[in-house]
Formats: sequence, C-alpha cells, structure tokens
Amino acid sequence: MATPEDTLSIAIIGSGIIGTVLALGLLNHPSASSDTSPKPKLKVKVYEQASSIREIGAGIAFTANARKCMSMIDARLPECVRSVATANGDPANPTNYMQFVDGYTHAAGDGVGEEMEGRTVHRLHAGERGFEGCHRAQFLEKVMELMPGGVVELRKRLVSLDQEDGDKVKMRFEDGSQEVADAVIGCDGIKSLVRQHLLGPSSPSSYPHYTHKIAYRGLVPMPLAMQTLGPYRATNQHMYGGPSAHLLHFPVMQQKLMNVVAFVSDASDWPLDKAMSQPATREEAAVAFKDWGPTVKAIINLLPDEMDKWAVFDHLEFPTEKYSEGRVCLAGDAAHASSPHHGAGAGIGIEDALALRTLVGFVLDDLKEGGGGEGKKKDLLTKAFQTFSKVRHERSMWLVQSSREACEIYEWNHPEFGSDMGAAHEDIRRRTHKIWYFDIEGMMGELEGGYRS
Repeated sequence: MATPEDTLSIAIIGSGIIGTVLALGLLNHPSASSDTSPKPKLKVKVYEQASSIREIGAGIAFTANARKCMSMIDARLPECVRSVATANGDPANPTNYMQFVDGYTHAAGDGVGEEMEGRTVHRLHAGERGFEGCHRAQFLEKVMELMPGGVVELRKRLVSLDQEDGDKVKMRFEDGSQEVADAVIGCDGIKSLVRQHLLGPSSPSSYPHYTHKIAYRGLVPMPLAMQTLGPYRATNQHMYGGPSAHLLHFPVMQQKLMNVVAFVSDASDWPLDKAMSQPATREEAAVAFKDWGPTVKAIINLLPDEMDKWAVFDHLEFPTEKYSEGRVCLAGDAAHASSPHHGAGAGIGIEDALALRTLVGFVLDDLKEGGGGEGKKKDLLTKAFQTFSKVRHERSMWLVQSSREACEIYEWNHPEFGSDMGAAHEDIRRRTHKIWYFDIEGMMGELEGGYRS
C-alpha cells in the first residue's frame, strides 16, 4: 500500500461484514477522495486471509437502530439488507415480534402444538421492520457489489505488526509480502490475529474462551416446516426455553427456509485450536431434547440427518480494557466477541463501524485544515482510536455479559427467575431495549467531545 505524505492510509484486516461495511463507509466519507478537495486523500485497503469473500453461518438480524447506523455509514447499506431481508410472518403484514415460550412443559400424550394451546407467548415488539433477518452470505454479497475493485486483497494472512519503528504501521503476511499504512483496524473476528499482536501471544485476553454451550444449526425447507408446525409457527420467530437448553427458529432466504439453532450445555472443554464448527447429526441433537415437549422434538426431527454444531466462544472471562494501542485498533468481534443469545453482535459491530468512520473523518478534516506531516498523523490517529476505545468499551462489554445472562434466563438457570418465564420477561425486555434503542446521536456527541478534548 503506497503511503505518500499526501495520503492517509487505513488498512483493515478482515473482510467479513464489519470490515467491509467500515471500508465502504470510509471510502464514501465526504472528506475521503474528492479530486478537488485539499490533501490528504484517504486510501483504504482490506486484507483477507481466506481465498474468497465469505461469511460463516446462516441467519443474521439487524435492528432498526443498526440499520440507522448503516445509513449514516453509507446511505446504500440499508437497501443491502432490504434486498435480501426475510419478513417475520406474513410478508404483506410482518408481525415484527420476538417471541419466547416454554418449550419443555407438557403432558403425556400431547401432540405437536397441543402443549402450546393456551400457553403464554411472551412478546417483544420491535417496531416496523424492527428486527429484520437475512442470510449472512447474501448480505455480504450485496455489500461487496458496492465495493470498488482493488480494495480487497485475498490470501493475506497477517503474521506480524510493527508500529514502533518509523511513521507507518508495518504489516507482514504469511506469503512473505509486507505492507505499510498509517493505521490498522482489526476486523478479523473472534480469533483475531490483530488482537493477538496487540495484546501479546501469552495474554489470555488475546483469545476467546469457551462458554460451554454448543449450538446445533440446520436449515429446514419451509414447506416441510409449515406442514409440521403450521404456517404461523413456521414463518414467525420463536424461542423455546427449558432446562439447560433452548431452541430458536426464524425464516431466512425470503421464507424459503426455516433456520433452526438449538443451544445445549457442554461440560467438557473445547480447545481453541479445534475448529469451532464440527459435523453433527440430528440424533445427537435429539438426545439433548429427548424430554422436551412434542413441538420442540418435532422441530429437531425436521433437521437434516447431518448438520453442524458450533462451539460458542466469547471474550467475557478475559476481556481487554482497551480496544487500541497507538495506531492499531480492534472492532467488532475482534474487540468484544459475544455469545449470540441477544442476536446483537453484528449490530454492535455496525455501531463500531460508524464510530470509526466518524473519527477517521475528524482526522482527515484536521489534516486538511492544518497539515503537519507524519507526526501529526500519528498523534491524531492515536487520539481517534483512544476515543473509540473509551466511548465503545462499556456498551460493547455490557453486551458480552448480558448475552451470557440472557442464556441463563432462557435455560431456566437464573437464580432470580428459574423456570418462571413470565417473571423473566420484563428483565429480557429491559436488556433488549438497551440494545434496540441505543442513542446514536449521543454516541456521536461523545466521540466528538472525546476527540476534541
């Protein structure tokens, strides 16, 4: 990456959803690349270790709040969601609800759905298009359609970072190549190499740790799901709680498929060097739910004979107190990997991307106004990343903690609520609203105030 003095160069490690959204937002920042604007120009490069642009997993959901952040990053991004989004319920009149229900309690002889008759379904109304789901790979594909050519470089696995020698951050890759940039942002996910280089390979904070939860994941053809569960249950999101496990499903792929995720407890260890995704069977998942109600067991029976199980890791036990050091910064799962029980990890990462786009914009504007060369670049970028860390740390780490606690609530292990899902409902509502109704403008004010102080 060429970095002449009249260029502010940003390297992003990782081309997942957060890395590509951030790159697109930086490239389209009003101060970034106009030929008529004063120098410096902004140059962005994304380095991805894989041989193709891809996203792991099936379903992902974005709240209205996350989509508002997207619109502030790049006005075209919400349409990327909308174009691949799947309605919850009737596409002409979506329900916009998240729903929670006891999936365990039943009587002998109950048929599928019979144990649910008259049972309270606890609902959280997310507002119009308030919790919009889509397929991860489809969304990333739409974002990449907006990306200019030459921005993303594949087969670039990071080996080392060095910001101690000279004005640039030096990156060395596994293929032997070396690149430099004014700043590096690690968006390389839960096993972030940037995090390891930033915190040191001997620190337990450099790595995620096993939550002792496994997620069995499978996709069911919607006609089959509707035949077994009925149209309403199959096409609307449901989460079923019970002892030490829970199961959720929601429609994806424009309601062609029902995405099923079944979480179970696992007392054993899962070494980090073991792939987080492993092959599994329907029978294996069925064992964990053998004593549950007929509806949940019917959903398990819909799963394919062979599927995947995912080990759930996060950054709760050994968090880092800061997301940056000098001109190297972490964002998204690289900074604060969360378990998926709030369905909010991607949304929080989108907030990170908006914050970083905003702060890099401040740096650009200050350099255009005052000049100052490489030394000023270093100082401004360091200040910007320090501000990001201070503003984003509390909320993002709250999510990591709350997501673990939400899992305990769903699985009847919370000491205050136990199996009383009605009593737990208001607590889940409080936590969820803290995610959904985040004060974006307040964050923007904090970012500017912190950077200008």
